Amino acid sequence: MNSRSVRARLFRWATALSLTTGALATAACGASAASPAPTATVTVTVTEEPAAAPSTPDAAAAPAGAVVACELVTHEEAEKLAGTPLGDGVAGDPSSCRYTGPPTGPTAQVEVYAGDGAKKILDIDRSLKHKFTEVPGVGDEAHYEDNMVFFLKSGTWVGIRLVLLNDPAANRKPMEELAATAAGRL
Repeated sequence: MNSRSVRARLFRWATALSLTTGALATAACGASAASPAPTATVTVTVTEEPAAAPSTPDAAAAPAGAVVACELVTHEEAEKLAGTPLGDGVAGDPSSCRYTGPPTGPTAQVEVYAGDGAKKILDIDRSLKHKFTEVPGVGDEAHYEDNMVFFLKSGTWVGIRLVLLNDPAANRKPMEELAATAAGRL
């Protein structure tokens, strides 16, 4: 037998095996016409109308005494900080708020975190050895790093982050001023 006939024979076997496997798979997955599909009847009795779920978390959903992040920085203040129109604040829960720029640009976002979330971000950034500068006159203590400012007031940590494609040094003063305004609301 020459190598050409061996290759031809192997090709025929491989083709036959592939076709057989495909046919078996199709038959195994197909529905049988002889066995009817099972049927079930479900009866639902409504005893009480369900309350409508809120579309976004808001101040009403916050526990008593909780800080609502969207109330610390207004829409107008977020737009002024970003220097561009932003969408309305979207609360991830009462302790975070995000104002986002339009999808068509420019890239801009203002995020506000209050409570444990803000403290956790600060702790992570410290552990990563981010460079912080003290911010005098804001809350009980305040710290600035590129495009984020943290402050503590009355036992509550707040973090304000700016996402903007510019030199972070240009954002420092406006961010510190906004932090002072937000601290005044606590």
